[in-house]
Amino acid sequence: MNQISQTTPTTIGQNDEITPRFAVLRARWHADLVDRAVDGFTDRMAERGIPAAAIDVIDLPGAFEIPLEAKRIAEAGRHVAVIAVGFVVDGGIYRHDFVARAVIEGLMRVQLDTGMPVFSVVLTPHHFHEHDVHQAFFTGHMTTKGQEAAEACLATPAVRDRLGDHAARPDAARPDAPRADAPRADAA
Repeated sequence: MNQISQTTPTTIGQNDEITPRFAVLRARWHADLVDRAVDGFTDRMAERGIPAAAIDVIDLPGAFEIPLEAKRIAEAGRHVAVIAVGFVVDGGIYRHDFVARAVIEGLMRVQLDTGMPVFSVVLTPHHFHEHDVHQAFFTGHMTTKGQEAAEACLATPAVRDRLGDHAARPDAARPDAPRADAPRADAA
């Protein structure tokens, strides 16, 4: 069956291909690091068959603005999931842990109130200084976290339900991995 559910948010792309849509909310503070997470997410999704054209990246001033936009997107119903990306650090002016907590609690509230799956790549390092060692570490770390968000997104039942027939198999990027529906050697 290659039909898409009436409730699956989609876009019709080239060759009349129907593609489900994802929303990435990207805070612009520490954009160089945040962008690495978005790259990791979009690259991994592409490996799993979700093209970059199906991912709407929406820029926001900072992480604090993400929950409200996530709620607006969830209520609009045009996406199958929301992915929040930000980097909240101690700037010495305010308590960054309060901001981080407000963002994460807000995202959870959106998810529970609307039923829209929401994934967080809003990181709050204990110590961050803008020197070469931390920049290098967090550049790699944010890329990894973006990839992990893509994997979590595609492995979450609520997203798979929304994707319907477009669901990517969790083992799609690993051709050597056994398929979930393959018969097991030890099955009697």
